[in-house]
Amino acid sequence: MSPELFLQAVILGLVEGATEFIPVSSTGHLIVVSEWLGRVDERAKTFGIFIQLGAILAIVWLYRARLTRTILATRHDPKSRRLLSNLAIAFLPAAIIGFLAHDWIKAYLFNTEVVAGALVVGGVLILIIERWRPLVRVEDVGDMAPPTALGIGLAQVLSLVPGTSRSGATIMGGYAIGLSRTAATEFSFFLAIPVMFAATCYDLLKSWGDLSGADAPFFAVGFLVAFVSALVVVKGFLSYVSHHSFAVFAWYRIAFGVLLLLLAR
Repeated sequence: MSPELFLQAVILGLVEGATEFIPVSSTGHLIVVSEWLGRVDERAKTFGIFIQLGAILAIVWLYRARLTRTILATRHDPKSRRLLSNLAIAFLPAAIIGFLAHDWIKAYLFNTEVVAGALVVGGVLILIIERWRPLVRVEDVGDMAPPTALGIGLAQVLSLVPGTSRSGATIMGGYAIGLSRTAATEFSFFLAIPVMFAATCYDLLKSWGDLSGADAPFFAVGFLVAFVSALVVVKGFLSYVSHHSFAVFAWYRIAFGVLLLLLAR
């Protein structure tokens, strides 16, 4: 692998790990940065989806003890059973619609203009929700009711549009319907595990014929950098949201989206 390709893999891995779990759209940022780097072919799109695995493994690692306890306790602990069933409920809407619309989304929505528009609209919605200050009814993810999980799952469907942000849609969706900031953020993290594993595996199966052994080092570097950078960002983000609003991310989204729209003219 050439030094240029190595640097590109590092840059894209950093972008993925730094933005996957905060409400600013990792896919949107990857599309924009990939276009700036001149990587706009099908391999580049598949790479952007593949390195999400590195980021999601960071969540698995950070929450490994809790996830293990939850799985092992499902037989005798109602909270554990409820959490797993709620994750399944929240997973289904985006999984079904994403499966049906996958090719169309990848062909027509992976561009800077769509990303910019979604960033701005999402930023405005975050500001509206923060001004509204929803009443908190659920402090712990284990206490969620199934209708709440379904509501978050429906909000996640919006994230199929690049630039919307999966974490932004699920965190703000959960916060809007009664979860505390911390509970909404943690449920978004847990929900990312089945969603991103499914999306990545599905895309790799469809794109396998377009890849070769020569792509492996590039993919591996991006994967590793995404994993390490996500570990750092997630720890800081959880600490931040327990004491602050999401407004700073909203203003960032709006400013970045407007800049992209101006540059696209």
